[in-house]
This record gives sequence, C-alpha cells and structure tokens, in this order.
Amino acid sequence: MKLPALDTLLGGLTPRQFFEEYWQKKPLLIRQAVPGFTGVLSRDELFDLACDPDVESRHVSRHGEEWRLERGPQTRGRLRGKRNPWTVLVQGVNLWVPEGDRLLHHFDFIPQARLDDLMISYAVDGGGVGPHFDNYDVFLLQGMGQRRWLISDQDDRTLVEGAPLRILQDFHPTHDWVLDPGDMLYLPPHWAHNGIAIGECTTYSIGFRSPTAQELGAEFLGWLQERLDLQGLYADPDLQPQAHSAEIAPRMIDQIEGMLARIRWSRRDVAEFVGEYLTEPKAHVFFDPPEDPLTRMAFERAVATCGYALDPRTLLLFSEAGFHLNGEAVAVAAELSPLIVELADRRRIGATSNHPPALLELLYAWYCDGFGTPEQGHG
Repeated sequence: MKLPALDTLLGGLTPRQFFEEYWQKKPLLIRQAVPGFTGVLSRDELFDLACDPDVESRHVSRHGEEWRLERGPQTRGRLRGKRNPWTVLVQGVNLWVPEGDRLLHHFDFIPQARLDDLMISYAVDGGGVGPHFDNYDVFLLQGMGQRRWLISDQDDRTLVEGAPLRILQDFHPTHDWVLDPGDMLYLPPHWAHNGIAIGECTTYSIGFRSPTAQELGAEFLGWLQERLDLQGLYADPDLQPQAHSAEIAPRMIDQIEGMLARIRWSRRDVAEFVGEYLTEPKAHVFFDPPEDPLTRMAFERAVATCGYALDPRTLLLFSEAGFHLNGEAVAVAAELSPLIVELADRRRIGATSNHPPALLELLYAWYCDGFGTPEQGHG
C-alpha cells in the first residue's frame, strides 16, 4: 500500500489551514488525497475479518423499503448475496492489519486523544447504509471502485421509526460527488450523508471520538465513586417529634445535603480520569503476552537492532496528570519522560544501543504484557 503524504492528504492545506477553515465547520472534498490508493487488504481478507468472532462487523441490506442489519460474525453465504444491495462494515481494522494501523496514524495531525478507529465498508452495486448523520468528524477515503456521496447540512434529523439503523426520514442533498480510488471526503459532525456504491467498492472511514456530556458525566461519576472517602455518619441527637412519621423532614435533607456537599474534585482528578478514560481499551480488545517471550538480554539486543513499537491495540497518551497506558496511570521517571513522549507520539522508538537501562526495563515489562514489541525489519 502506498501511504499518504501530508501534502496531498489535505489537498495542499496545512493542518492549521484545515483546522481554521474546515474542521467542524464545513466539508472538504480532496481529489487524490492518497494517489494510487486502492486499499490495505483484499476483498477476501476483509471478508475473513468480517467472519471472525473477535472482530466487530455489521451487514446491512435493503429489501425494497425495508432495511436489515445483521451483526457479526458474518457468514460466507451472507457475503455472497446478489438479490439485494448490501454492504458489510468492519470496525477496528487498525487493530488487526498493520497497514491499517499505519494508515490511521497518518491522521495524527489531529490529536490521538480524538482518534477512534479505521472502519472499512465493502459494498456491491447500490449498497450503502442509507442517508444518516454522525455525531463525530469523519474522513471517507475511497479504496477500490467508486462511491457516490450525497450530502446535506439540513436541520431536520428526524429518523425513520422502527428502522434498525439511524435512517433519515427526509433527506435533501445539496452536494453530489462521485469519489474515485484515492479521493477523500471530510465531513464535520451532523452533516447528513448517503454513500451509494457504483459497482463493487470499498470505503475507508477514519472516525474520531466525540463522547456526549452525559457519557462523560456518567463515566466520571463512576470513576470518582471508586475514590470517594467521605467521613462521618448520619446522626440526629437533637431529634424532635414529627407531626407525620412518614415525612422526610427538612432537617434530614439539610444534613444529607451537607454531607454530599463534601464531594469535591480537582482539575488533577479530571486530568487523571480523562487519561484513564481515553486510553481504556474497548470491551472486545484483549492483549496476548508473547507465547515464547524473549529473555531480557535477547529483548535488549532486538530493540538495539530493530527498535520498539507499540501494539496497534495499545493506547498511550500523556497530559499534565502524567502518562496513561491502556486505562492505567504509568509512573515514568523524569529523565525518561522525553523518550516516552516520543514513543507516544510516533508509536515507536528507533534502534540504538544507547537506550537507558530504566527505559528498557519499562519496555520489557510492556512487552511481556503484550503492549509492545521489538520491531521486525526496521533498523
């Protein structure tokens, strides 16, 4: 696969120009964003992933006015359908295909904390998921074949009742584009769009995380609950007779209000929560320690010769609260911090025999947990 270059990926725009003019503001059609691109895997390889019970996938078909959704694992018979238009969508391809992971991280000009995953959709002629809108930013990179995109900035987001998908009831497109291999369309949140396959085609969707305030609030309160340490016990030594024994008296509510008012959190708490929340692997992601791990000495030789790379499933981010790895805070010595920042940014560190012993110790522990490994064939 030919990997994209930033000077073509954004159509000649710098990241700053893209952010200022387009990001979460308006769509951008980029012809030949990735010249020569047709995909990172074949149709059969994509179907193999769709049939894998460990991989998240969806099969969407349309029968007249009826939409049908089948969640994975898919069957080979389902992927050979010819009577009705259909599409199969495979999530998290970056977790299973190294070139998919490299493609996803070519979008690191947007903070990794916002990056979600790479989804590939394969469709037969006329296939798609219908007119809909997303709550997040997305880049739609055309693989093989052609897809027609109809888009609209309409305010009416009424959905078809009872449909298994979020299908817009009334869709009024204002733009109509056909994308060829290597073309890419950026869409901000809430732009209605409908992609229709022209013949057999694949589309690579680079999506971004946009949690709702409700989701963040619920997750933060759950995180905070595990760390609460409120002292004291409800007491009422000056209790007075009540006219109604079934009444929850104002004085009781006052006291409980005061007890709950002692719940506090700081910016540091928020930073720590965000680090854990954004690096927490998705529910279906598991790490496999190496079956036959290298000895510490062999590991150090391999890193010195080939460098070290994070596993595609690994999430390593940092903030004012420090480093977080796969949902956990990581203690990093101050002298190692620049090297771990480099590893987080680039997702690899180069080959050298001068890595500090403390760094190698940390990387070896991550290797044994399945979080990273010496690279193969990279000097």
